[in-house]
Amino acid sequence: MRTVEIGSAGDDRLADYTRLTDAGLRTHLEAEHGLFIAEGTKVITRAVAAGYPVRSMLLGRARLGDLPALGEACQSMRQDVPVFVVPDDVAESLTGFRVHRGALASLSRRPLPAVRDVVGAVRRVVVLEDLVDHGNVGAIFRCAAALGVDAVVLSPRCADPLYRRAVKVSMGAVFAIPYARMTGWYDGLAELKASGFRLLALTPDDRAAPIAGALCAASRVALLLGTEGDGLSARWQDEADLTVRIPMNPAARAAGVDSLNVVAAAAIACHLLTQPD
Repeated sequence: MRTVEIGSAGDDRLADYTRLTDAGLRTHLEAEHGLFIAEGTKVITRAVAAGYPVRSMLLGRARLGDLPALGEACQSMRQDVPVFVVPDDVAESLTGFRVHRGALASLSRRPLPAVRDVVGAVRRVVVLEDLVDHGNVGAIFRCAAALGVDAVVLSPRCADPLYRRAVKVSMGAVFAIPYARMTGWYDGLAELKASGFRLLALTPDDRAAPIAGALCAASRVALLLGTEGDGLSARWQDEADLTVRIPMNPAARAAGVDSLNVVAAAAIACHLLTQPD
């Protein structure tokens, strides 16, 4: 690594880090330039270990103590990585928030594999339909990776797992589990069905089967999760082999607690999904 002192947020070399809180701008910029942002030494280290090439790093002067750890993380890379060192107020002006987790890194994206390549030899898959909250997507990736799910499949409109907030919430788990994005929503589940997966649609509906009992009979299972508010679409529920639910405590239901948020539900379902047969 080589450190480069920069004093102005307007320096063109810092363009990768512009207005990181502006989702619309970042979605366009990152897609156009094939990059994403990782925040914090631990997450950057995991991204590098997963093979993502580093374009540059950004470090506030107050966090110069992080340089040795960053250098150790980047030892395996055969490239010259510039570390732009800026005053802390410049970092905040440039990014749009107080950079308190240490370094930021701009990394190059890699081409996403096809769904068939990701699910070809695995048994347990989580499928996300139209989750647009980056924090929820990152948290579900963390649950899936921690609990041993083999892969994640995203619908076309699902939020980007490499968006900064998703990467941050996942603590780098988005680098630890294979994932792919469907090319189309309408027939998106057909490939999973053709590959022999039993499709289980998670819903709070009382008429659905308890999830624990639905997992025993299938060698390959794809768990379908929908949005926080509306849940899975009617089409995907109809396409599923079975709708399943996480049973609620009767006393809690009587008090009006009849469901879990999507991240909590995903954690419980992923735990059950990955238990030994």
